[in-house]
Amino acid sequence: MKVNAQSVNFNADGKLINFIQTRLDKLELFYDKVISSDVYLKVQKTSAKENKIVEIRVNIPKDKFMVKKQCKSFEEAIDSACNSLERKLIKRKEKLRLQT
Repeated sequence: MKVNAQSVNFNADGKLINFIQTRLDKLELFYDKVISSDVYLKVQKTSAKENKIVEIRVNIPKDKFMVKKQCKSFEEAIDSACNSLERKLIKRKEKLRLQT
């Protein structure tokens, strides 16, 4: 799957980009028609500990899913967002299966 990662106001290191790629590749286990995904990484300028924001948009045929999570670390936010996307993709697959 093609993953487009963008970091806002900072430079993401290679480890984080690789983590994003491997985690999003696992989404294809749940729904094999995923076209691409866009990942936006942001750091909020607050004194709160949970200042890392991750937005993931997954493009599938005739639809797209968007998930936004805010956590203490990018890895935790990506993991949480991917879990939500997995549930959405499973629901989508079940819905398509019931239609046919």
